[in-house]
Amino acid sequence: MVKPAAETRQQQLTRRHGRIVSAAREMAEASGWDGVTTRRLADAIGYSQPVLYGHFPQGKAEIMAAVAQVGFVEMAALMSGDGAVEQHGVHVDLLRRVVEGYLAFATQSPATYDAMFSLPTELLFAAPESPHELRAGFDVLVLAVGGDAAAPRPADGLSAELLWSTLHGMAMLERGGRVRTQDRTGRIEGVLELFRSRSR
Repeated sequence: MVKPAAETRQQQLTRRHGRIVSAAREMAEASGWDGVTTRRLADAIGYSQPVLYGHFPQGKAEIMAAVAQVGFVEMAALMSGDGAVEQHGVHVDLLRRVVEGYLAFATQSPATYDAMFSLPTELLFAAPESPHELRAGFDVLVLAVGGDAAAPRPADGLSAELLWSTLHGMAMLERGGRVRTQDRTGRIEGVLELFRSRSR
């Protein structure tokens, strides 16, 4: 019988890193980011605080940024779906997936969404050096408004930012109880019509 290969040091570190991020996210979703401290997190997963700081020297802020990056990956997957995406023209199916996927993610994972878009972060947005996870999420928005993510024109980026701003506003107004949840379908159809009309 062949013994499984021993886990390498790098694999151990990667697994531990992922466990810390997952635990922090679960804790934040359960009780908000104010309830997440390095002490509570260390106790919850059975690590010492020095182990946490060994992975995240900047502490909670760095852990929140790691949770945000995981969130960007999940949101991009939810928005893009499984189908192939063409590069030119506004594609209503993709646009609908983006709008519905964005709002669903914001509703289902509010603490992760806050780490991504509302709370102070060291993550660099809107720059060539932005992390891949952020750029991949934004590329889906560019495609949804009919742009070419591989070589976006300035107008494509602006349209994508307008879509993002619209969806963020809708998500925050819904969460704050400022708009009626039963009208979400109408708002979604309005966004689809608005961005379809921009492409004409």
